[in-house]
Formats: sequence, C-alpha cells, structure tokens
Amino acid sequence: MNAAESFETLLRTRHSCRAFLDKPVARSDIERIIRIAGRVPSWCNAQPWKVVVTDRDETQRFRIALHAHMQVNSAAPDIPFPAGYSGQHKERRRACGFQLYDAVGIEKGDRVASAAQMMENFNFFGAPHVAIISSGAELGPYGAMDCGGFVSAFTLAAQALGIASIPQAAIASYAPLIRSHFGFENDRLILCAISLGYEDTDHPANSFRTERAEIDEIMEWKGVS
Repeated sequence: MNAAESFETLLRTRHSCRAFLDKPVARSDIERIIRIAGRVPSWCNAQPWKVVVTDRDETQRFRIALHAHMQVNSAAPDIPFPAGYSGQHKERRRACGFQLYDAVGIEKGDRVASAAQMMENFNFFGAPHVAIISSGAELGPYGAMDCGGFVSAFTLAAQALGIASIPQAAIASYAPLIRSHFGFENDRLILCAISLGYEDTDHPANSFRTERAEIDEIMEWKGVS
C-alpha cells in the first residue's frame, strides 16, 4: 500500500466516536498525536493552536463543573456559531442526525430521548480524555482556520494509533467556564474540544457511518481542456 492509499484508508476508517470505553490512553500516545498534528501548515508558520488535555480524573471534574455551569448559564461561544443550515448543508446535517437516532433507537419526534442523546455531548460520550483547542485571538478567523487543519490531523493521527476521537464544537459554547476552569488567558479563543479514548465497538451509537459528497458536488473545473 502506497502513501496515498494509506492516507485514504485513514480517512475512510476514521469516524466520530460517540461511545468510549472507560480505559485511559497512555500519555505518550496522546503526546505523539499532538506532535504529529503540529506538522500541519499554518499562515506564516504561526502555529496558533494550544492544547489542554485532561487525564481521567480531571475529565470527571470538568464534566461536573460543566454540568453545574450549564444549569445557570446560557451558551456563550468565543466565535459565532453558524447562523443557519440551508440547502445541501441542511440535508447533510439532518441525515447525520437521523442516522444517529436510528442507531440508538430514538423515534422521530421523541424530544425527551433526543435531548438526552444531545446531552451526551457534555458527558464527552464517556471518553476518559478531553483536549481543548484554542487559538490566539489576534489571529482571528485565519488562526481558527489553521486550527481546523490541526484538528483534522489530530483525529487522523489518533486513528492511525487505534485511538478514537470526536471533535466537539458544542463544548466550546461554554467558553467562559472553560476559560475559568483551565486558566486560559483572555487572548485565547476557545474553538472546540476533542474527546478521545478507545471506542466501545458494541455501542449502537458507533454502528453507523456518514456519507460524503460526490466529487461533482464539491469541485468545479475551470479551463479549456
């Protein structure tokens, strides 16, 4: 298998894990993931990403603090969330949601069950570790864009080591709590979290895979040839 084939295999086998085993990942493996991800390009080589990673005990403390914060505070992300989803973006979002609900046995219109499933985001899907990704505020949207490349590389490096992950924008919606809990300075933008650990392969939430758009949906060729 050549390098391109290996890379495509990683992309095809990686998925967002929504149920983890209660088994910690070795610190050396997590550090290796971050070193690999740090090789991605960034504007002027600014490398805007900073990563805070929790061990299993700190993950539980963070979970408790997050739940308590959510009881009395509204969401307050550092960067605006999407204004909406329309057209094909809406269709893809809905398809993913329905796949998840079908997998875990939630019937359409069951708001109680769907709300409970949504709250699993804030339980980190049972993951033993959470990585908080931040960027320098002065770098603005391009710093955030560079960090998107870091997040992708992080998940692929984890997959290569047999470690499951799921990037979570939902966690970043409570940026003030994250900032105070972990001691982030005000010059950092909280972008997202990545929950990681070992996949619970028997859990139904991990039984489906999302589809990807065909090439003619995302590429337009310009030229005379």
